[in-house]
Amino acid sequence: MIVDRRIGLFILMRESLLSLAVLAAWDVFVVVMFQVFHQDWMEQPTLPISLIGSALVLFLSVRNTAAYNRWWEARTLWGAVTNNCRSFGRQAGTLLGGRPDLARAMAAYPYALRGALGRLDSSEDVGRLLPRAMRQAISGWTNQPNAILYQIGLAVNEEVARQSIDGAVHGQIDRILSDLANAQGGLERIRNTPLAIQFSLIPRLVTNVFCVVLPLSMVQTLGWITPLGSSLVGLLFVALDKIGNDLQNPFVRSPHALPMLTMARTIEIDLLQPDEQPVGGPIPPVRGVQG
Repeated sequence: MIVDRRIGLFILMRESLLSLAVLAAWDVFVVVMFQVFHQDWMEQPTLPISLIGSALVLFLSVRNTAAYNRWWEARTLWGAVTNNCRSFGRQAGTLLGGRPDLARAMAAYPYALRGALGRLDSSEDVGRLLPRAMRQAISGWTNQPNAILYQIGLAVNEEVARQSIDGAVHGQIDRILSDLANAQGGLERIRNTPLAIQFSLIPRLVTNVFCVVLPLSMVQTLGWITPLGSSLVGLLFVALDKIGNDLQNPFVRSPHALPMLTMARTIEIDLLQPDEQPVGGPIPPVRGVQG
């Protein structure tokens, strides 16, 4: 996720350079063909392209709103994961009387969740935090984050029985695990349910057609400065389309994705510090991007 506006502006400009170059090259070709070789067929009326542009702006706005809602819902669910992990660490320390191994197991959970959502290899982080017995117990499980929650639940049950802890207290801790499972289910729903193809494919196709036709409706009026006006307008539509594409999948490795590694690291620090376990500092941004 981009956290530095100056660096973010540079990243956006860098990502737009190729599109701008292609648009400018096409616009120059149209102007040369019309002005030098007198290809009058390239002169097209402005009304149809104006109507298409107006409809395309509305379409892109609706699509981008849907994409941002997906991104923001994913961030909200990650906030629920953070809060519930912290609550579990507090409950393990106050109600269960310690159990730093459970705190470490819960610290491993967000790393496993990040790996599952982004289809990344999180075995190193999970391996250094998860107790050996739990690592062996979850080996072979398809859903590693859910397996960790299951093993934590079993360990809590054993501790409750050993200490004869009141059932109401057990219920509080189990509710936290259930809330974590619910948040994980919401994140998996976003990952497994892509934006409808009508929103992900058609805007890109119509935007490309619009940018191809746009200079044809401008060349008679603007003449040799057509590339200036047409390229800038076309770049605006390309940028609107790219915004939706960047936001519709918040878990891919991209400067625009959620900073899942940073959030997992924050949870680890919050859980391990109360037990005075060795823990480093937070992950700093790299070139204005929080990973």
